[in-house]
Amino acid sequence: MRVILRSLSMIGNLINDVLSFVIFSILDVLDLVLCYVYKITDFIVESEWKPCYCSSPKEAIASSGKILVSEKGESKKIVCLTSTKLQLEEISDTLYTRPSLVSEVSKTTVKELKRRKIDNATTVVTSVNKSTVRSTFTVNNTIVEMLQEKIGAHKSHPVPRWSDCDCDTCNSWSNMCKDSLFVHTDGPKDKVGDDVLFIHGFISSSAFWTETVFPNFTDSTRSKYRLFAVDLLGFGQSPKPHDSLYTIKEHLDMIEKSVLEAHKVKSFHIVAHSLGCILALALAVKYPNSVKSLTLIAPPYFPTPKGEHATQYMMRKVAPRRVWPLIAFGASLACWYEHVSRTICLLICKNHRTWEFLTKLITRNRIKTYLIKGFCCHTHNAAWHTLHNIICGTAGKIEGYLDTVQNQLTCSVNIFHGQYDELIPVECSSHVKTKVPRANIKVVEKKDHITIVVRRQEAFARELEEIWKTTNLNR
Repeated sequence: MRVILRSLSMIGNLINDVLSFVIFSILDVLDLVLCYVYKITDFIVESEWKPCYCSSPKEAIASSGKILVSEKGESKKIVCLTSTKLQLEEISDTLYTRPSLVSEVSKTTVKELKRRKIDNATTVVTSVNKSTVRSTFTVNNTIVEMLQEKIGAHKSHPVPRWSDCDCDTCNSWSNMCKDSLFVHTDGPKDKVGDDVLFIHGFISSSAFWTETVFPNFTDSTRSKYRLFAVDLLGFGQSPKPHDSLYTIKEHLDMIEKSVLEAHKVKSFHIVAHSLGCILALALAVKYPNSVKSLTLIAPPYFPTPKGEHATQYMMRKVAPRRVWPLIAFGASLACWYEHVSRTICLLICKNHRTWEFLTKLITRNRIKTYLIKGFCCHTHNAAWHTLHNIICGTAGKIEGYLDTVQNQLTCSVNIFHGQYDELIPVECSSHVKTKVPRANIKVVEKKDHITIVVRRQEAFARELEEIWKTTNLNR
């Protein structure tokens, strides 16, 4: 029997390998074709095409009003100009380096032309974190001209753009004067106990928490804890600026501004899912004396093997270019194919109301309805940059975050993982445990990446209440 099962498994893997090679080869070509289709359509509709990362990251980033620089021996960085300093933010090289046979062939000529152009260099003195640091960067002449204000302001595009969702739900933020995240609050209006910040995962929204866990908290918890569930920048009802690159700094700044500062939060518990775990760790490192407990659900931590490039390794792990399982196929589409994923977003967003109607018509299951709604409420620009700059771009930093949590934070660390999680395997939580030995891990049987919370919300609410209660007793 074991021999038969092993044989069937080998045959299944072989079929998966062959189909994956064929389908993703077709997608490589399709993405290249769609690149030109979108440029032509952008030019027809908006009189200027939207730069992409197929040929030049400099062009794509500079189009957002920011400047791309390359520090020698380091990763690409963008410069945000302010009245007092040049502010650096790192971007992921996976935005513009996604190896494939088609992409390598198509970029050969572009690289040769680029090599001939980059002959002149200058030194930029930058001030970071209020201290002056002298760094040498290779800067193109075009950037020098931008710094010297020889180039006019970048043309603004309509919001939303033709390829973005134009429904009221996704664009309600554009009619508001307040530039902050959408924050769902629950519990007492005045601070009487602890504060809890909930951070959702990729292509989701605050409804992931408010429609599941929040209704299952006891009256006692609701009277003692202020609960904050945010829609991250670019998702749900939060702002979706088309010129944002959705770097980790931008995400953290908006959380700080919309929750910590707006509600005068001094100390807090954090509960985060998937991508939200990375933001939670970064937030905990930034506020080591303020975090009372850290609850991570399916944290995406893949230790980088020696000799591997962290960002590229992370991209291959979360988006393995496989047609099965389906969740891995979806992640691969979103991560590897800028124009294919943009097309999918376009089809979904332009039929947002249709999706909601069909969801309600096919099933009365409220859970599926809000999950579909959360999936629809984002733009391609937000999803694309968040996936690369947060999940892939921070791959080399997570180990440092975990070291800080272990050595400098005294808060409790609790990890939950679904046994059947096909996107972020259980081993990721084991790796976190290796870095943070005091972390408590619970592997929930027969649950996956979503059902670890959804459909076990009552049990999870009790588990959170116990974590918070125990934390307060130990302080």
